[in-house]
Amino acid sequence: MPHPIESESYEILRRRVDTTGLGPLSRAVVERLVHTTADPTWAGDLLVDEQALAAGRQALVDGAPVIADVRMVAVGITSRPAAVVAETAGGIAEFVRKAPVGAVWAVGQDVSIVTELVARCRSGEIRPALVIALPAGFVGAVEAKRAVRESEVPALTNRGERGGAALATAAVNALLYL
Repeated sequence: MPHPIESESYEILRRRVDTTGLGPLSRAVVERLVHTTADPTWAGDLLVDEQALAAGRQALVDGAPVIADVRMVAVGITSRPAAVVAETAGGIAEFVRKAPVGAVWAVGQDVSIVTELVARCRSGEIRPALVIALPAGFVGAVEAKRAVRESEVPALTNRGERGGAALATAAVNALLYL
């Protein structure tokens, strides 16, 4: 049962942002990210795809690995462990070998990981169930997120420079807690 403050917060959010036209997974993710930031403008900035989110949710239910770019993302995913690319000597290459198909990737900080993921998806080395690409930054973030969308990889991302580890974590948690 949610804490009363959380319940009231979601009531306020739903008065400010109409998410009724979204599919259940898209709604859960959009609301979780708006709640996490207390910023209703996220509702219009996120690019959600119900089918991509469904693939990610099913992968999580089936026990697929969650691969995070940084520890900050991984520790916020409280209901299951997440592997961290930044802590692995082999970097992304190790995870491509270990989980070439079906993993959920959550990137909230490292733009270069998004760029490398896209390249490896295009080459056929990897087929993730879902890529959550929400790194923040003035250098390369917009371009990396656009590349994810253009690659047709199942993804959750946004249009602009905003993002961050808390948002990538919140997106995974929205799918896990639904």
